[in-house]
Amino acid sequence: MEAILDVFSYLAITTELVVTAAAKFMSIKMLLLVFGGTLLGICIGMLPGLTATMGVALLTTLTYSMNHGDALMVLVCLYVGAIYGGSRSAILLNIPGTPANAATTLDGHPLAMSGRAGAAMGVATTGSFLGTVIGLFFLATVAPVLADYALKFQTHEFFWLALFGILISGQLTAAEDPLKGWIAGFLGLAVAMIGQEGLYMTDRFTFGYTEMQSGINLIPAMVGAFGFSEVIAVMWNKRLEIIRSKTRLRDVIPDLTHIFRYKRTIARSGFIGTLIGVIPGVGEDIGAWVSYAAARRVSREKDQFGKGSVEGLMAAETGNSAAPPGALIPVLTLGIPGSAPAAVLLAAMILHGVRPGPMIMLESPQFVYEVVVMMIFAAFAILILGVSLTPLLLKILAVRRERLMPVVFVLCVIGSYAIEQRMFDVWVMVIFGVFGFLLRQMRYPMAPLVLGIVLGDIFDKSFRRSWVINDGEFSFYFTRPICVLLMLMCLFTLVMSFGPSRNYLGPKLQRLWRALFSGLRDLLRAHLMLLWALIQGIQALAGYPPSGTERGAPGLRAVLTDAVGTYRATWLRVVEELVRALMGLTVSPLRDLLVLIRLLPETKV
Repeated sequence: MEAILDVFSYLAITTELVVTAAAKFMSIKMLLLVFGGTLLGICIGMLPGLTATMGVALLTTLTYSMNHGDALMVLVCLYVGAIYGGSRSAILLNIPGTPANAATTLDGHPLAMSGRAGAAMGVATTGSFLGTVIGLFFLATVAPVLADYALKFQTHEFFWLALFGILISGQLTAAEDPLKGWIAGFLGLAVAMIGQEGLYMTDRFTFGYTEMQSGINLIPAMVGAFGFSEVIAVMWNKRLEIIRSKTRLRDVIPDLTHIFRYKRTIARSGFIGTLIGVIPGVGEDIGAWVSYAAARRVSREKDQFGKGSVEGLMAAETGNSAAPPGALIPVLTLGIPGSAPAAVLLAAMILHGVRPGPMIMLESPQFVYEVVVMMIFAAFAILILGVSLTPLLLKILAVRRERLMPVVFVLCVIGSYAIEQRMFDVWVMVIFGVFGFLLRQMRYPMAPLVLGIVLGDIFDKSFRRSWVINDGEFSFYFTRPICVLLMLMCLFTLVMSFGPSRNYLGPKLQRLWRALFSGLRDLLRAHLMLLWALIQGIQALAGYPPSGTERGAPGLRAVLTDAVGTYRATWLRVVEELVRALMGLTVSPLRDLLVLIRLLPETKV
């Protein structure tokens, strides 16, 4: 009971802090920034090729003179709006406006082809709003707690955390060939090594150029990799056909029955999207695909998926919209981005004098709740704008990308130059644009490259500091529990990247996952039944027993005996299933290995 009271007390304090932060932003100026930033984000997301990362990176360079509250409000709203806006072109054109909306095309476009384009956009709007709200709940409640644990991270842990971020990002963003993802990530680490190193200020890879002593600026590199490379891609590829669509306002109004019908899908996709967002460098597109796959696996309408399923569209849009709040959790608590747009937001926060990381809850604890409020405003803005302006916004799809790219190129040049007024940054943007285009043509993911640049400084300094502190001894890593856990996670990521090991361990992991979550569900149900039995026993003791229960103490004893017996049986069953799953994951591979090297006979034991 004390634990339950502590939870309610924590939620009450969190709510109070969120309300206080909301009052700070309740002004006409901030509301205009909210709707302006969200509208710009929707427009960027609608246009294929203009990704959320590119939009946030370009706008970051234009907010240098703004105060940090106004600037971050616009950038956060643009981020959320762009992820939502990509569903428009995904539904109507079968072309995802951003990579996060690729899963939306599977069911969104078939719905549009069957004459239900308006209903599909209404479902996408509902899913995006609810996904953002679910992600915000975890951002507001988990981030402060995680920040407390982040204070336990020291130099040794940050090295392995950075390495794990590169490995998991490469694994999940290039699932067909993880090696390409890892190559992109370590290329980013190599770029981060350019310039004077942080301990002894020795030049590295500068080749005699003074401009390179300060290293490669993140913003020009990202503007080039995501902006200028897209300009080159549009010039390289064939022209897209213009598709016009007529949609009435009443067709876009969300149907509330979908929320109640698919409430479990919404909750599951929101949780999965948030969890995927927390993983460093993975991003919204993976959140959408994993949510879509999970919904299809347990759906009663599996045959409808890919043919115009409302549930599939809801799962995809809820999953990708829950990822942005999740991606900001490691940004605020660890200073490590959960996605490519979050990496730009991290750079923008630093640019505007905010230092995300383990000390944020001590230095500026209110900032976390300010970010929560910013995303709440953005969520309501996409709901209002997504419904009211969709018929008008669809006309933007008639603009040819060939006419937009010159504007994008000018913004790339101006944005790169504006930060430090150096032509060197413009050349960095151009080089990374060409380099990024070549990598994309060879199907290398860009997210690990960006994450490598962001994590490079942490990776480099943490590695060398830890070795200096411990006189070059590697064994000290094994004396720290968090280090050991992160090392095992890195090893597990490497092992699961190979097909045979993934096929062998996958079913065992799924069994452990099912045992864990079904066990938690059964235990929660058992606790609720025990509480209900206590209530019935009190009623019997007070002289008002439920039907079939004796009056007084015998009724209380009978009800509690049955409830305690069921509670104990549930615990035993859950523990037994969990132990079996753990034995299958740990002991079974060891036994199979011994059989393989012929130390054990090939018989079951």
